[in-house]
Amino acid sequence: MGTVLTDNLMPGMLLSTDVHDRNGRLLLGAGTELTDKHIHIFRTWGVIEADIDGVEEDHDSHRHSDAIDPDLWAAAEAEIKPLFRHADLAHPGMNQLLQLSILRRAQHGIR
Repeated sequence: MGTVLTDNLMPGMLLSTDVHDRNGRLLLGAGTELTDKHIHIFRTWGVIEADIDGVEEDHDSHRHSDAIDPDLWAAAEAEIKPLFRHADLAHPGMNQLLQLSILRRAQHGIR
């Protein structure tokens, strides 16, 4: 089982856990095979990720950071992380936003 971002979900993937909306309402149960309609519903209700059977853990995490020089990544992180000092980085959406911001800064160079 691994977590996959909603934008990377594909029809035919199998949910390993229930998917709930932001308010905790059940949208789809574990064991369901995803369709295009399910993925559209996830986006509509603000679901940012789902646990999928047969996917390695952290499938999407830092998927681009391996191709970036570690020194460049560290410099980008040092520049971007202070901007998130008041954010709740325990929230998956905020953490993902931080990671994407660091990635974008590292890809486009440090000022």
